[in-house]
Amino acid sequence: MDNRVVEEAGSGHLVKMVHNGIEYGDMQLIAEAHHLLKDAVGLNHDQMADVMDEWNKGELDSFLIEIAANILRFKDEKGETLLPKIHDAAGQKGKGKWICFASLEYETPITLIVSDIHSCYSSVKGERVRASKDVYASKIASYAQGFMLLAEASKHFGWNLNYGAIDLMWRGGCIIRSRFLGDIKKAFDSNPNLANLLLDNFFKDAVAKAHVRFILCSMLNRDDCYI
Repeated sequence: MDNRVVEEAGSGHLVKMVHNGIEYGDMQLIAEAHHLLKDAVGLNHDQMADVMDEWNKGELDSFLIEIAANILRFKDEKGETLLPKIHDAAGQKGKGKWICFASLEYETPITLIVSDIHSCYSSVKGERVRASKDVYASKIASYAQGFMLLAEASKHFGWNLNYGAIDLMWRGGCIIRSRFLGDIKKAFDSNPNLANLLLDNFFKDAVAKAHVRFILCSMLNRDDCYI
């Protein structure tokens, strides 16, 4: 990690911790998108992979979306799709607890994804483009919360974190590397004191173009979805 970016004692640990939390949020968004495309839209694995390939050509371009498409297409030795045969359970090393504790300590909410909405995605028949916009809007919220936590911790410890430089560092080989990080860097370069990414005009417009309200209204009219 570049000490010129996070040179104050302890700051590198927190930046890495927030990176990990954002990574978990990204993976959950992809899992929810898979759930929507499979169970609501009715796509098979190859079709879902094609959709994610399309997403990866636009604003959702990222390493995780790229490998998600590859995983969806992966076949076993019998030539059958492997993913449905994998036990639906995941282990954890306890790293996620750290960012949860930090969010409580610095009184900063980090829900990371709009879970109340995405938990009901399977109840909504939507278009693939609409789904991509909702994933993008949730991704913005996730990263906004991550940077808010960094800002609160920075204020608490008297650090002088360079958020644009941190963002650039995350683009250099990290799991969450993506085109999206370039837009975040532009926002912080334009306004180093930006309090929240959702206040930046670019991201404000992106969220406004999402279809979260449509999905929420659709869910409220269904008996099999609870929020």
